[in-house]
Amino acid sequence: MISQIATITLQWTCTSSLLALLVMGIVVDAPQAQADDNRWGFGSDLGLTSGTVNGTVFTMAFSGDYYINQNFSVGPMMQISPTGDLFQISFAGVSRYHFRLNNGINLVPFTGIGLIHADLDRGTGSGKIDRNDTSWYIPIGISVEYQAVHNIALSSTLIVNLHDINFAPSLPEKDRTSVALLFGFRFGP
Repeated sequence: MISQIATITLQWTCTSSLLALLVMGIVVDAPQAQADDNRWGFGSDLGLTSGTVNGTVFTMAFSGDYYINQNFSVGPMMQISPTGDLFQISFAGVSRYHFRLNNGINLVPFTGIGLIHADLDRGTGSGKIDRNDTSWYIPIGISVEYQAVHNIALSSTLIVNLHDINFAPSLPEKDRTSVALLFGFRFGP
């Protein structure tokens, strides 16, 4: 199991590195920022994901944003569900549009594309069965942010995760969608 996780982590690292290079290639064509402009942002969230083959699971999420302009950003997003029988990790390249309202509230719809890997260990003793699969992954969601100070916002995020996880040996449950509700912080320019 440890060697499988190490192999999968290496594959995900290579994939995310290639995705980061692709995003940076797109960004290089964008107008260059002046030296005093800070264009990078970061997000961190905790919450729950429901609709998985293991029911509702605890989820951590991390995101990075490169701001093309004040209202549009692109960057990676990662969700990890590390507890219980289900270990699930997903990476996606995501684009976000930031609607900045006058009252300190930001509405941030986003979508992206990437990969998801799920590993399910069910059973006990010699009857324990390890199932895993990797699939395409499309997150579609919206964040509501409250701008606490200039560059820090409190965030609540709802994500519909589209994927097609098929475990072998198969389960009667199908894992094609899940919904995540996350709460966290955004640090941005």
